[in-house]
Order: sequence, then structure tokens, then C-alpha cells
Amino acid sequence: MEQLQRISAKELDKFIEVHLLPDSPFREQVKSAIDTICSFLKERCFQGHSHPVRVSKVVKGGSSGKGTTLRGRSDADIVVFLSPLTGFREQFERRAEFIKEIRRQLEACQREKGFAVQFEIPKHDWSNPRVLSFKLLSHKFQKWVEFDVLPAYDVLGQVTGNYRPDPKIYVSLLQECQRLGTAGEFSSCFTELQRAFLKQRPAKLKSLIRLVKHWYQMCERKLKQKGSLPPKYALELLTIYAWEQGSGALNFDTAKGFRTVLELATRHQQLCIFWTVNYNFENEIVRNFLLTQIQRPRPVILDPADPTGDVGGGNRWCWYLLAEEATEWLSTSLCFKDGAGYPIQSWEVPTVQTPGSCGADMYPVVNEMFSFRSRGFLC
Repeated sequence: MEQLQRISAKELDKFIEVHLLPDSPFREQVKSAIDTICSFLKERCFQGHSHPVRVSKVVKGGSSGKGTTLRGRSDADIVVFLSPLTGFREQFERRAEFIKEIRRQLEACQREKGFAVQFEIPKHDWSNPRVLSFKLLSHKFQKWVEFDVLPAYDVLGQVTGNYRPDPKIYVSLLQECQRLGTAGEFSSCFTELQRAFLKQRPAKLKSLIRLVKHWYQMCERKLKQKGSLPPKYALELLTIYAWEQGSGALNFDTAKGFRTVLELATRHQQLCIFWTVNYNFENEIVRNFLLTQIQRPRPVILDPADPTGDVGGGNRWCWYLLAEEATEWLSTSLCFKDGAGYPIQSWEVPTVQTPGSCGADMYPVVNEMFSFRSRGFLC
């Protein structure tokens, strides 16, 4: 963090290129590890299982899937979609069974001489785990790669470039989350939408996201004893929102973008952010749920793929710790000053969502929804 604080605004792009972008050998090592696990899940896992189980598809999520991996951060999320699962509830009820089987198969691989990988799987006592976490080491690369594998219900089916979910999918999601009393429980089912939301964005925006993630990780190490910070995904979405509202250009001033994100973090108690690229206000059930979501305590940052996932979280996480760190950075870091020593101006970005930034140009009904604002129903 100290190194970044000493970097001038004009040197930020070079800092990202040299220190944060993965180099080719690293990318190849991580890709090889991911290919190994994906092949295992598709071709070997669940053979001999007591009930017929078929892997319909395996999807790479997380930073590896979205193209925002940091150099030296060798981790990957792998979502395995299973054909026996016919609904969200069945995923919830049977996920422990599938995770147990994946673990058993991985441990069996460790005993095979022809399988040139080494696994490290931590013990846990969760009765209904959502994810299997482990590390993999192969002769093809020299360092551990960390994996999270999540079994999931294939609610989306075949996802193409112009895919837009049927509102019935979200109605089913909302009803099941209400029955189970959970929120964001099934976000893994929408991994492909999360990935698509970012993957086609400009390369420089992804670089800005890497810079924000690097800053966040430094804060995390410094503040971990003081409280739980908001999830990293919240900062990624906040960065995308800042760019959409403040710039939208393929080429932009990185220092301005960085400053804008940190300023928004200091104003977390005002944030209400959502997108309508996958769900919107047209369906009555979804609309009523969204109106409830965006009246929740600030900050509100809704997952663009899963409306039940509020990664802003209100008072759930210690945003104030991140805000304090951001305030200090904004006042002391060289990267927020121009060559004459004056503060660099940030982009003008509203803290509360506006019709144009949530897809109103594509979905005119959103404009009508914002008429609720005058009656106190909306942000």
C-alpha cells in the first residue's frame, strides 16, 4: 500500500501494468490448474455415485471468469451445474451430498500415481456447506492455486450472447428465498450473467477494477482485526457504476476513476445502486421485491444478476472502516494530486440510482417506476 501511495497520478497506469496485470506464465499456470479441475469435474466426478448424476456444464466464475485477476492471486471459482437438480430448493437440500462426493473423488485422486496433482482440502464441520474449498498443486506449475467449487441448479440453461432471463426465473428465485429465509443463497446459479456483466467491458475499466481491488486487499490486511469489510464484489460493482456514470469512455483518466470510487466509499450511507440488464420492474412480483430492496438501509448495491443479493448490505459490514481509510488516502496519496500538487477532480457521480443508469433507455417502464419517488416509495 505504501508503494501505491507514493505513485503519482500519471504513473498509475504503469503501476497497474507492472504490478497488477497477470503476466503470461502466471496466466498459463492458472489456466492449466482450472483446466485440470474442470476436466476432473466433467469426466471423472460422480462416476459410481449411488444415483445417476450428470454434469451439464462447468462454468468459471470469480475474477478468473470475469478477466480481473490480480497478479499473484491464484484463485478460481468453479460452478458445476448438475442435471439431477430440478429447482433451487433441491440445490439447497442436496448440495452437501454433492460436495461430499466431490471431496471423496478428489481425495481418491491423491492416491493415484498417474494423477500428477496434489490437493490440500481443509477440514470443516459445516452440516450443509455451500462450497468446497481446496488447493491444487501440479507438476505444471510451482505454486498452489486455490479453488472454490459450488454445485448449482442450471436454471438458465443455454446462455448466449444476447440472453435475457425469463422473469419467471426470478419469480421462482424470490419465492424460494422467501420460503428458506435466505438472500443471495443461489447467486452461483447466475454466475454466467455475473461474468457477462463485466467480461465485455473495456480493458481499462478492468484495470481500474484491479487497482481498486489491490487497494481493498491492502485495507483488508490492515483492518481485518477491527471488523468485517464489505465483500470485494461490492467494490467491483461500485467501480463499474462510477465509470458508467462518470465516464463511459474506452480511455479515461485512471486517477479520476480511482478517486471517484474512493469518494463514493466515503458516502456509503447514501448509496443506492442497481441495474436492470437482467431483471426489471415489468413483472409485478419482481417489481414489488425491487421496491422493497431499494428502500433497505444504505448502502444498497444489488447484484445485477441476482436481485436477492444486496452486496452493499446496509449495516451488515463495516463500511465506515473502509470509508475512514478512503478519506485518509484521498488527503495524503500522491496519486490524487496533479503535477502542481493540486487535487485531481473526480467524476460527477450520483450516489442514488437514476433512470438512465438502470436501463431506462431499454426498459421504459423504469421511468414510470421512478414516479414512486414523489410518494416516498423509491430512492
